Amino acid sequence: MHTLAPLPAEAVGPAFSEDGMLLARQKTRQAIRDIAARVVPGMVEEDAVAMAKQTLLDAGLALSWHPTRVRFGHNTIKAMKQASEHGVVLQDNDIFFIDLAPRVNAWEGDGGATFVVGQHAQYSRCARDAEALFHELRAIWSRDRVTGRALYAHAERLATAMGWELNADLPGHRVSDFPHATLHTGSLADFEAVPSAMRWILEVHIRDPQRRFGAFFEDMLLDDSHYA
Repeated sequence: MHTLAPLPAEAVGPAFSEDGMLLARQKTRQAIRDIAARVVPGMVEEDAVAMAKQTLLDAGLALSWHPTRVRFGHNTIKAMKQASEHGVVLQDNDIFFIDLAPRVNAWEGDGGATFVVGQHAQYSRCARDAEALFHELRAIWSRDRVTGRALYAHAERLATAMGWELNADLPGHRVSDFPHATLHTGSLADFEAVPSAMRWILEVHIRDPQRRFGAFFEDMLLDDSHYA
């Protein structure tokens, strides 16, 4: 029996291991929780970023292939490659997100999530909807076997139906044994085949249409068994 060769966009390096990738994911998700628990109103965003980096280092994780980000308030509308406004302080009723890309031994982790402090209905809905949209897209991928390009067309449609604006500047990307950039640098949104599990990061960044706040969620593209 002949097996299909992997697509070049889904190539992996010699140290690739599914168990290793899942370990990196587990440690990344735990670090997100640990960092979020230490973010409190009155904290300046730059201090939160320094705390996040130290939390990763204390957990034995290497700061890796993109900057460690914690973004507060109106900085949550910015695309990841845009610099935050300096000196933003987390308020008593506020929103923030975390975006991490640590390395665990040879394997890349990447994850993000949004959190709300205090009471604010719109912030809470935005945070919930970012994660819900991520999982709805996963369901479409799993059920309908759509291409990466089609998946992000669904993302734009669904975000609009939820009342949000999708940030198209965060179009998903490869992940693998480090560094994935030597293997493939194209985005998931431009991938014209059905993406395989354990190879791609699905990113969702939604924003208030008036650009006052946003929410972010990302994780490795995996089937439901990893979300029990």
